[in-house]
Amino acid sequence: RPCSPQLLMNSVIDSFGRPTSHLYHIASLTLCHIFQIPMDEEERKKQDVQLPEFQAPPTVIMFPRQREMNSKGLRRQKRDWVIPPINVPENSRGPFPQMLVSIRSDQDRNISIRYSITGVGADQPPNEVFSIDPVAGKMFVTKPLDRERRSSYHLRAHAVNMNGERVESPIDLYIYVIDMNDNRPEFKNQVYNGSVDEGSKPGSFVMHLAAFDNDDNTTANGMVRYRILSQTPHSPIPNMFTINSETGDIVTVAAGLDREKVSQYSIIVQATDMEGNLNFGLSNTATAIISVTDINDNPPELTSRTFSGEVPENRVNVAVANLTVIDRDQPRSPNWNAVYKIISGDPVGHFSIITDPHTNDGMVTVVKPVDFEQNRAFMLTVVVNNQAPLASGIQSSLQSTSGVTISVVDVNEPPFFPSNPKNIRFEEGVPAGTSLTTFSASDPDRFMQQTIRYSKLADPADWLSINTTNGQIVTTATLDRESIYVKENIYEATFLAVDNGSPMASGTGDPPDLPDRRERQRPISSAREFPDLRAHQPPRPAINITAAGCRHGPPNVGPFVFELPTFPISVRRNWTVSRLNGDYARLTLRIQYLEPGVYEVPLIVTDSGNPPLSNRSVIKVKVCPCDEERETAPWSREVAAAGLGTGAIIWRCVWCVAGMVLLFVVWMKRREKERQTKQLLIDPEDDVRDNILKYDEEGGGEEDQDYDLSQLQQPDSLEHIINKPPGVRRVDERPIIPESQYPIRPVVPHPGDIGDFINEGLRAADNDPTAPPYDSLLVFDYEGSGSTAGSVSSLNSSSSGDQDYDYLNDWGPRFKKLADMYGGGDED
Repeated sequence: RPCSPQLLMNSVIDSFGRPTSHLYHIASLTLCHIFQIPMDEEERKKQDVQLPEFQAPPTVIMFPRQREMNSKGLRRQKRDWVIPPINVPENSRGPFPQMLVSIRSDQDRNISIRYSITGVGADQPPNEVFSIDPVAGKMFVTKPLDRERRSSYHLRAHAVNMNGERVESPIDLYIYVIDMNDNRPEFKNQVYNGSVDEGSKPGSFVMHLAAFDNDDNTTANGMVRYRILSQTPHSPIPNMFTINSETGDIVTVAAGLDREKVSQYSIIVQATDMEGNLNFGLSNTATAIISVTDINDNPPELTSRTFSGEVPENRVNVAVANLTVIDRDQPRSPNWNAVYKIISGDPVGHFSIITDPHTNDGMVTVVKPVDFEQNRAFMLTVVVNNQAPLASGIQSSLQSTSGVTISVVDVNEPPFFPSNPKNIRFEEGVPAGTSLTTFSASDPDRFMQQTIRYSKLADPADWLSINTTNGQIVTTATLDRESIYVKENIYEATFLAVDNGSPMASGTGDPPDLPDRRERQRPISSAREFPDLRAHQPPRPAINITAAGCRHGPPNVGPFVFELPTFPISVRRNWTVSRLNGDYARLTLRIQYLEPGVYEVPLIVTDSGNPPLSNRSVIKVKVCPCDEERETAPWSREVAAAGLGTGAIIWRCVWCVAGMVLLFVVWMKRREKERQTKQLLIDPEDDVRDNILKYDEEGGGEEDQDYDLSQLQQPDSLEHIINKPPGVRRVDERPIIPESQYPIRPVVPHPGDIGDFINEGLRAADNDPTAPPYDSLLVFDYEGSGSTAGSVSSLNSSSSGDQDYDYLNDWGPRFKKLADMYGGGDED
């Protein structure tokens, strides 16, 4: 808008006082020029009439002084001026070229100088942004600058004479482009999406917006501030959200977000630079879409307190009732999906409730058949919940529970045979007219008066007939096990039972006939005569026994039962039989020793026929003494081999022991060879293996071989000490003076006399010569009465005389180090 110099100068007047009339107009014009705000025509005419043309003098930059010689021939350097940077505002309107500074050398008074500039923006790309008058040294900018493209320039100014010789050292020129507010804040996106949970508390974070300004962010030109212009809809209040003016974070201001009422908000956000100054700053806008996300704050509610349905008995996988529910949460989400559960009325689990994923209804379905005769109706209690738990503070509704009544419809059920199929076991050869069994059926319809009729449905050999009233089965021909209609000793026939209900129902039964045998043989047991057993040979010897049944095969054969008779008593006392499998058993001795001889052992074998047949066999067993060189008969070797007899066990043990001994001998030989070939890792002199080391041996000197050990013993009497002539006495002998008598003191001293009591006891102990250790030095070993060596006290470490240590060289390698240290020639 048009500039008013009076308004621009108000702040200057308030801060610095009112200037003179001339300075007032100069300052007004300068401010308008800096902000590049056009003045209105009236003000411009006033300025044209009243003010002369004003132009600030250009800055002059001098080359630094050179070193000068003083009268004494010494060089001195004058202090150089610090060249300030050159600031150029961007987007200048000109006119161009626009002078920036004037560069000159103080030598231009004597010689002609030519000036030039080099660097980016002068002779390097971008070229010819800056230029210089080579004669006058005036530097110009030739075009508008853009700080967003390049914020600074580094040039060098040169001064040479007419011959091109350098007369001044180059100086560095730094040109900074001053930022102008020429860029609006820009949002990366025009639409931003965010979300917030319904029921959120005030201050909850929603989303973040950010705008970028290409201007200098260290100045107000690049400092962006945010504010919300509008909110749609205004429910429940117009200002549900606020934005942080500096960070752009949007948060909730008030409570009351309800997705079921308002599911989405649209917010217009404005970003303004110049720190949010709406008068001078540039602005831009973006839209924020805030979705209110659902939480489970609405429990499901059944539409009715009671539901009903009916189901025919014996039907499964049919829906018998439909439960409807209302849930105001977001459809087809865990907060909306219903989960039904039967909490009472169905202990066996006849019903289950399946949720329809589209309608959220619950379909009561029969999963186990129901019986009208047992339950005519079911009273179910159903509760409904969501897949997701309810939000904090939300209580379940009373309408989440309802009752469901299921009526069972009675239908005509077919008769059934309690034992189906029914097994009948008879021997072959039964004549015609023989009654086999009564195959009667039951009618589950106990509340219907119905009669049952029987008929034959399948009889391949036409051997049977059934009574239509009571179901008695009678043979009409002779049963033959070898007939082609008999499969694996089983003959199958099917009968039909039909009631007279409406509609009629029927049931079938399959009683297989089992023709058993024509000529059954009793089982026999086989074992060789006189099997060989040896007494006193652990483990106890045993004989394997094999049983064989009749020739007809199953079911008149094994498994067999083996047992010893109860009479005579000696049989079970001396022998025992154990079953190995269906056809084999093992006879063993029960006692540790049995007299040698031949024994007859009776054995009873029973088969698995109906009725079972048994046979008594006698097994002769020969018991012999343990004779290792005795030749076993051929039949005896066969029995022993069949049961892995004791002789085989002994031979195997002998071979195992011999093999172990051989392996041990080979291992010892190999170890001895390795020990002989293995080299020692240490010097043989230092090898202490297989040696006896003696420690704590203290020698007694030259005469330590003939000392008297009795001198080291405590004497039993003091006579030899008392009668000893005056002279040297053993210092380790107990003094012969009488023991001191301590004064008698009270048992418990007075507390005030405790210090005196301790001092007296200490004084008495110190003055008692009989108290250990007798106030003498104990001697632990006796070294004789004399020595050829000199006294140690004769050695004087402070002697200043020279000693000869060359004899140390003759003492061997162990004293070589001392000989090198103290022996040898003179020191340098």
